[in-house]
Amino acid sequence: MPSRRRRVLLGVGVVLGLAFIAAIIWRHEKRGNPDEIVLYGNIDVREVDVAFNEGDRIVAMYVDEGDRVEAGQLLAELDDSRLEHVVLEAEARVTAQRAVVARFEHGSRPEEIERARAEVAAAEAELADARAVHERQQKLARANVVSKQLADDALSAFLAAEARLKIARENLRLAIEGPRFEDKEAARARLLADENALELARHRLADTKLHAPADAIVLTRILEPGAIVLPNSPAYTLALTDPVWVRAYLTETDLGRVFPGMKAEIRTDSFPDRTYHGWVGFISPTAEFTPKPVETPELRTSLVYRTRIFVDTPDHTLRQGMPVTVHLSLDQEPEEPGTRSTTAAPGATGSGPTRPDTPDPPETTDPRTSQ
Repeated sequence: MPSRRRRVLLGVGVVLGLAFIAAIIWRHEKRGNPDEIVLYGNIDVREVDVAFNEGDRIVAMYVDEGDRVEAGQLLAELDDSRLEHVVLEAEARVTAQRAVVARFEHGSRPEEIERARAEVAAAEAELADARAVHERQQKLARANVVSKQLADDALSAFLAAEARLKIARENLRLAIEGPRFEDKEAARARLLADENALELARHRLADTKLHAPADAIVLTRILEPGAIVLPNSPAYTLALTDPVWVRAYLTETDLGRVFPGMKAEIRTDSFPDRTYHGWVGFISPTAEFTPKPVETPELRTSLVYRTRIFVDTPDHTLRQGMPVTVHLSLDQEPEEPGTRSTTAAPGATGSGPTRPDTPDPPETTDPRTSQ
């Protein structure tokens, strides 16, 4: 009996010892390396729906799903024959209106002024003749040699000659002064409107060609040649290759040890022998509960801060949604205020993402965060 009790006590001691050792190992593994912070997250890239800004029939689609495209590369074209005629019509209107403006700005031609002077001279000669006839008819009428009607006709001819001379002189003055200022301004304004209409027509013609907005990979080819599209109808969905970042979450206890610009090492199960380099670009200023798809039910009630870690991937091997592990070494010091950059890696020489770090819209959080 004593030997049996001794064996039981020995067994209990062994079990307790193993439990103690397991607890120590578990605690050590849980703490991990005290000189670094390990985060778990997923790769994020921006997606863009590219669409025509005009509506017509598609005549060509030049890329397919999976193709890599460069910024400015031609992706697709619409039938532009209709808009080409619109541009030609607008160009003709601009040409005609420019001629009108030039005529107003140059004023009267010397030949027109000389003709006006000749008309004045002719009117003066007619007036002199009409005056002589009028005076002669008045004398004859007083002597009862001619009828009063003839005298009145001579007076009317004299007055008409005076009026024609006045008109001729005003025409000469207008020819010398040139067009009115208001007419010039109206012609210039009309030319400006026609030029804007021409620019708009050319812009619409250019919109029949769809270009890639940035370096990207074609995710989806939505339309096909022959389809009639409306303005703003997406033709492709592109995944931008720059920037690429990791969406991860910092616990409240680690928040004070991580800062923007902090260097990071990223590893993934897809390439276990490779380490990617990156840097912390954004830390959310507001706390939220751990997103449900990320952690176990026990950790979903923990307050965390959404964090973005940019990754330098010159060979574009990281894909959307790929799970990764981020290692942040704690032997780093933050840069001086005013010199820190969240858009380029510390000490970077031009590789990797260089776009401004614009935070994503805040995700829906548990209402308890405000309590």
